[in-house]
Amino acid sequence: MSDSWSARALIVSACVAAASALASATDPLSAVQTLREGGCGGVVPATRALRHEIGLDVVARQWAEGTALAAAAERGGYPSLATAGLHVSSSDGTVLEVLRRSACQAVTAADLRALGVYRRGMDSWIVMTADYRGAPVPATVSRTAPTIPWSAPPPPRAATPPPPRAPTPAPAISASDALQLVNDIRSRGTRCGERVFAPAPPLALSGTLGNVALGHAADMAEHDYFEHRDLDGGSPADRVRAVGYRERLVGENIAYGPKSVQEVVQGWLDSPGHCENIMDPRFAEMGIAYATGRSGRHGLYWVQVLAQPQA
Repeated sequence: MSDSWSARALIVSACVAAASALASATDPLSAVQTLREGGCGGVVPATRALRHEIGLDVVARQWAEGTALAAAAERGGYPSLATAGLHVSSSDGTVLEVLRRSACQAVTAADLRALGVYRRGMDSWIVMTADYRGAPVPATVSRTAPTIPWSAPPPPRAATPPPPRAPTPAPAISASDALQLVNDIRSRGTRCGERVFAPAPPLALSGTLGNVALGHAADMAEHDYFEHRDLDGGSPADRVRAVGYRERLVGENIAYGPKSVQEVVQGWLDSPGHCENIMDPRFAEMGIAYATGRSGRHGLYWVQVLAQPQA
C-alpha cells in the first residue's frame, strides 16, 4: 500500500447494548460546507464552499422573525429571485444528517455563492443566494425537519464559467460505483494476505449505513483525527445502533488520502485486514462515503461500513 495515504480496518461484534449519538457537523453552517465539499458523501459532484455573509445572516433572522424571505432579501440588497431558504428543525448534532437526507441537491447547487444562518433553539434558518446575474433559484421552502421537500436545483448558466475547483480534487463517484467494485472482487474470490477467500455473495447498498459512514467521515474531516472510535468514544457498532439499524455484526474500513473510489478500494484490497472485511461472507450490506478535511489535513477521509443485519 502506498505511503501517500493511510487506512485502518475494524470488525466489531454486536453484543454491547450501549449506543452513542451519531457524530457529525453540529451547526448548519458547517453542515452545508461539509456537504458541498464532500459531494454529500460522494452522491453528487463536490463543489466549493460558500461565502458566509453577515448580510445573509440578517436576512435569515428577519425571515425567522416573520418577514417574507423575498422581502427580507430585497431589503438586504439581495435579489429575491436569486435567494432561497431552508427552515430546519432538528435536535443537537443531527442537522448534517437532516440536510444530507432531505436537501442534498439544494445545498450543493453549483449556482450558489453565499449563505447566512440564524439559529433559535432547535430551529435554523439557512439562506443561500446565487450569482446575482444568474438564473433564478427555487422559491423558499419551509418545513419542519426531518423531512424537507425541495424542488430541483437551478439550471446551469451557459454564459458563466464554472466555479474554481476545490483545493482537494473530489472524486466523481456514486456509492453504486464502489458497490460494483466490491461485488466484482467478492464474486471472483481473492487472497487477503495469507488467507484465500472463496467467492462471497454480493453486498447490497444501504442508505442507512451510507449515512453512518458520512457522519463519521465528516466528523474526522472536521476535527482532524483518524480513528474508528469517534470523539465521544463511540464505536462503529455504536454509530450503527444510534440510527436504529439492528445488526448482528459490523465492520468498518477507513482511509485518508485516496482521490478516487478505485484507489481507495484497491488500497483496502492490498491491505489484509481491510481485504478480509470486504471479503467476509457474513456481511450482507454496505455504505460508503467521504468528506474533505477542513483542519490540519485537507485530503479526503473515506469510511466504508459493512454489516450483517439481524434476521
